[in-house]
Amino acid sequence: MGKIDKVISEIKDILKKDNRGLTIQELSEKTKVSRITTAMALMKLEGQSLINIRIIGNCKLHYLKSRGVSNGK
Repeated sequence: MGKIDKVISEIKDILKKDNRGLTIQELSEKTKVSRITTAMALMKLEGQSLINIRIIGNCKLHYLKSRGVSNGK
């Protein structure tokens, strides 16, 4: 597993636990990697349609997409 894959995994775990939306800076501090590495990981997650991004002013808040409620199948 490469560094970026490890960061992606950590970000997904963080966003599962914290659903209020986090900025790149906050995620960078929690994963203890640079903002550039964090931004690259978030771009991959966005490309895979695993996160939602909400823009408020000049901030981007990142949320893990919720999986739909299972219908028992």
